[in-house]
Amino acid sequence: MALKKMVPGGGGEKYILREQRTGDESIVYFTKDLSAEGLQKIFQKVKSRLSGKIAVKLHTGEKNGPNIIPRPWVRELLAKEMSEAVIVETNTYYEGDRYTTRQHRETLQVNGWTFCPVDILDEDGTVSLPVKNGKWFSEMSMGKNIVNYDSMLVLTHFKGHTMGGFGGSGKNIGIGCADGRIGKAMIHTTPGSDNMWDISKEEFMERMTESAKAVTDYFGQNIVYINVLRNMSVSCDCEGTAAEPVATPNIGIVASTDILAADQASVDLVYALKESDHKCLAERMESRHGFRQLTYMKELGMGNDRYSLLDIDQEDLPISLQEAVADVVPFS
Repeated sequence: MALKKMVPGGGGEKYILREQRTGDESIVYFTKDLSAEGLQKIFQKVKSRLSGKIAVKLHTGEKNGPNIIPRPWVRELLAKEMSEAVIVETNTYYEGDRYTTRQHRETLQVNGWTFCPVDILDEDGTVSLPVKNGKWFSEMSMGKNIVNYDSMLVLTHFKGHTMGGFGGSGKNIGIGCADGRIGKAMIHTTPGSDNMWDISKEEFMERMTESAKAVTDYFGQNIVYINVLRNMSVSCDCEGTAAEPVATPNIGIVASTDILAADQASVDLVYALKESDHKCLAERMESRHGFRQLTYMKELGMGNDRYSLLDIDQEDLPISLQEAVADVVPFS
């Protein structure tokens, strides 16, 4: 149920430098190895939190989407590390290739997600999860089947997003676990509005983040986050073949048990690139007030925006952002 007459926060258009942040630090692991092996190696750093029936929340993409996480990487990860895990998704709010369960399953076939079970969480209905200390919601409508899982790996293709500015772990579960008809409408649309996308910028970021909090609270200590910084268009994977061309260099993979630290480190790595390399994606984040995702996560107590970046390619030695992107190949 939405709470009424709330006022969104501000400042989401301004990137906050690391030295201006306060509070505790979390650990974020990093590898430059963008491969199936790199993904498996970084997974080792966070996998101890996962047990029982494991959900892998993944954006499987619209038909023939060019920028999603490579399927062979995911196939190898599940085969070697989580043979019983299940990829989970929900149907979309917009009409397209994943609007109904039938269309969604056809799209999964086209995109090659056929090597393990895929659970469309809202196929059989919805469940309400509490939103603790939210100002927009007291509960969020999720795909019913989410409660069938004991733990969750949030495996995210980090990229831009038309409304969110960027799509990280927060967007992956905040939008991606909300069911396609009720939950996503709660985030995107003022009840009674003729414009299904009328909620934007600061308010949208806060609503999406509260939805993500419902998921993180539900799984507690049994949820971890991996962001893959590769093929980063300013467009989300929900735009499929219509996505804007990739204009940001590939960077690497980050992982953490802290959702805020994972998303903050991903944003920081983009900003650590040369201005000519991060200009397009930075403009998308700033123009949509995307940083409100991060500041609101901190206000809600979802994690830390300060972190130690550990290079797993160098035996977990601390690495600076500048060192992490020092040999990045500029996108041409």
